[in-house]
Amino acid sequence: MDFIFMLTRDDRTIDDCLEVIDITQYIGLKHIGFKDVGVDRDTLVALSRRVKECGAISYLEVVSTTSEAARDSIRMAVDIGVDRICGGKEVAFAMDLLKGTRVEYLPFVGKPIGHPTRLAGTPEDVAADCAVLRAAGCAGVDLLAYRSTEAEPLDLIRAARAALDGGYLMVAGGIDSPERIRAVAEAGANGFTVGSAIFNGSFSAHKGSILSQLADVQRACVELHSAS
Repeated sequence: MDFIFMLTRDDRTIDDCLEVIDITQYIGLKHIGFKDVGVDRDTLVALSRRVKECGAISYLEVVSTTSEAARDSIRMAVDIGVDRICGGKEVAFAMDLLKGTRVEYLPFVGKPIGHPTRLAGTPEDVAADCAVLRAAGCAGVDLLAYRSTEAEPLDLIRAARAALDGGYLMVAGGIDSPERIRAVAEAGANGFTVGSAIFNGSFSAHKGSILSQLADVQRACVELHSAS
């Protein structure tokens, strides 16, 4: 299962994202992401370039709350060269724009609400969305399972996995312990994001550095793979 390190806190790209990626560039991160809000376009351009220089797959997650802003963010993501666009629900627009490119789109499933984003919807809603999105050509989905307002997170993940027909299932938000990583993997996720739990120190409550937090997430992934 892929660990996607998000340079984000409270659903925004952190102000010092370029400094943080300089600190973390040598620890072998394979997946690095950021949001479409929090810093200006020039910073996102530089950040996207730095992710590529690290040899990692890049992700931009669209959390803008209007269709116009979300479409602007999807255009920007293509312009700055990200590998995967996540979030938003502008499916027809994105799939048309991405035609002929290698950029993959993983839109939100369920009913995202507000910012910071919460998730409404039942497992049945999520499964129905997954089937429609795969049929539309999306590479997978972005599931805010632990932001759910009306369903058990693992039920949402299982429902998405069953309906995705081999698509990529990314679980975003609220992953803050080795136990949750294991549960998400067992429920069928292909990847998970961690951002705020790194920066607020909640993944490893007794450790103070970003590098220590990241090392513990990576260790949890290694232990998970070793046990499988």
